[in-house]
Amino acid sequence: MQRFSNEPKVYDVGGVKLGGQPGDYPTVCCFSIFQESDKVFDKGSRRKGFNEGRAEELLKTADKLWKETGVPVMADIVASPGEKFKKYVDFVTSISDMPFCVDAIMMPAKLEGAAYCAEQGLLDRMFYNSITVWEEDLLTEVKELAQIGVKHVLLVAFDQNDQTPNGRITGAQKLLDAIEKAGAEFETIIVDTTTLNAPANALCGLSNQLIKEKWGFATASAPSNGSYMELQRFKDMFGFKGWAGFDAAMEALSAFYYNDLIFTGPMAGAPRVVPAVALADAFLATSVFSETKELPKDPNHPLGKLFPEFAEQLKVAWDKPSDLEKM
Repeated sequence: MQRFSNEPKVYDVGGVKLGGQPGDYPTVCCFSIFQESDKVFDKGSRRKGFNEGRAEELLKTADKLWKETGVPVMADIVASPGEKFKKYVDFVTSISDMPFCVDAIMMPAKLEGAAYCAEQGLLDRMFYNSITVWEEDLLTEVKELAQIGVKHVLLVAFDQNDQTPNGRITGAQKLLDAIEKAGAEFETIIVDTTTLNAPANALCGLSNQLIKEKWGFATASAPSNGSYMELQRFKDMFGFKGWAGFDAAMEALSAFYYNDLIFTGPMAGAPRVVPAVALADAFLATSVFSETKELPKDPNHPLGKLFPEFAEQLKVAWDKPSDLEKM
């Protein structure tokens, strides 16, 4: 794995560190909750509200997986209209201390969610999802975010005329120019390089590599978009278990390939996804160690959490380089 000559930035969102060199910190899994087809809604009863018992179980399961594996989890809180953010944010923060993002298609709804988080003193653990190249009034959005006091933002970088990794650089630059023009400053900038389909997520990894080298920002993608768009087709071909394996592989491959954060689909999939990402992180950390003799900076990294004896062997080899040849 490439070690970047310009030291990548390390951010702290709600106590979770992300960014840095490959292998330094585990990949953050951001799971959606309250989206249109979420399991927290009983069939045909979305307007009546959500099943609180089911939502609590999802959040507690995700927290448990985080504790067991060392893979941090965040909640991607999806709401429309924006007024629903109040109820959803209140619920999530009453159950879990995990960081979260506010996510909506339309700018007014996202801004309403961000403003409510500011009122509740939650901006340290919330990131804004997202500032996109498709927004027609970028300056207004960025200025509003600055006035609200938002600290952490996700930029979605893309160029319709150039869908190569270089096009993602162009898209990111457009967003950075808007931020500069608005006179805004954010503590954390995460760049999402737009997943188009499953194999094309490799282009996200390559794009992220360029972004980290050029600016040092934390990077992200949404591999779940690539796997869930194939849900019905692959279920028909391989059954649900076959598709589930495909999904877990998508998340793990992305975790290995220059993503500091990945959007991992509905939170109901956490028991399938988090262990896969944990293994990918351990795999990556071991690969990095073979090149640098450096272990992860996070003491709760999956390498040490799930494979403590092996991690200790690597540490001994690090302390006594001559022992490495004996392993």
